[in-house]
Amino acid sequence: MKIGILTSSRADYGIYLPLLRKLEIDPYFKTEIIAFGTHLSESHGYTLNHIKNDGFKTIHTVSSLGDDDSQYGIAASYGNTVLKFAAFWKANIYDLVFCLGDRFEMSAAVQASIPYGVFLAHIHGGETTLGAIDNIYRHQLTLASKLHFVATLAYKVKVEQLTENSNLVFNVGALSLDGIKKFKPLDKQELFSAFNVKDQPFALVTFHPETVAVERNREFASQMRLALEALTVLLQIVVTMPNADTLGGVYRKELMKLKEHVPDKVVLVENFGKQNYFTAMHYCRLLLGNTSSGIIEAASFKKYVVNVGKRQKGRAQSENTFDVDFNAEHIVNKVKTIMELPVFKGENVYYKAGTAEGIIQTIKTYDKL
Repeated sequence: MKIGILTSSRADYGIYLPLLRKLEIDPYFKTEIIAFGTHLSESHGYTLNHIKNDGFKTIHTVSSLGDDDSQYGIAASYGNTVLKFAAFWKANIYDLVFCLGDRFEMSAAVQASIPYGVFLAHIHGGETTLGAIDNIYRHQLTLASKLHFVATLAYKVKVEQLTENSNLVFNVGALSLDGIKKFKPLDKQELFSAFNVKDQPFALVTFHPETVAVERNREFASQMRLALEALTVLLQIVVTMPNADTLGGVYRKELMKLKEHVPDKVVLVENFGKQNYFTAMHYCRLLLGNTSSGIIEAASFKKYVVNVGKRQKGRAQSENTFDVDFNAEHIVNKVKTIMELPVFKGENVYYKAGTAEGIIQTIKTYDKL
């Protein structure tokens, strides 16, 4: 069975990894990776090298992402991605292609596949993120796909409603958490040395734009910087830089300004890679920002999360997550409150054992029907 894996960023590639590892060693499958988006962007760490270093045999590349992150630039990149993938799907045929999540460039690649009748399997459908236009892209991916692998029962119900079909929707849990019970972090000093992190308590920080309230992102980015600067009195700030989104550059500029103001307390990381990122999550004091990894993964590491703004509003949350608006004073106060709490001992609503294996067995069964 010939499988294609659409991956457009460091984020979805890290989620895919447990599934990719199993597909690669299973003789039933011939797996090919289709890398595009920020994987091919120098300004985002050129993470194609991470895929190559992981040893996968066949990697296709489709370059389509522009440097302009304005509304026009994102729309232009979307259109260019559709054009590039129109040619790709014409030249490449698969039995099944995986798409994941909610990125605009992922949506563009999938839209180009529709006239070719590409058989798509979507991972992480049915979720809601009211503060991001990703909400629209996610549902587009769902509607274009035939198979669906969702992370919770509530999301299964949502996808069944969207597709008007309950037979091909499977609740498998969050793929990124596959094997998390056996996860072993890297040695602390090895991680700290590799990324110039001091052996001090630190907050693991990731902020992305709110792509629904685009006009307020400059205000939000400024509040982010003010909050992080105030928090340097309490914690070291380790930041994973924003992905390619509308006005993502605004946040990058504020983070660079923060680094200039307090260079000894701020570490900016373009791309950790999954093993390093999970290791950083293991050792951090708490997570801060508006990224899905805080919502989906942090509870499995028994870490508290300060979730800022509305980007993730609508997603199911575990009891480790505390919401706050984009106000520097409110963010700082919420972090201080969390630092007084006992160690989190609750469960992760996204965890389900055997996610990757469940996906594989499902597609094998479907292939034989």
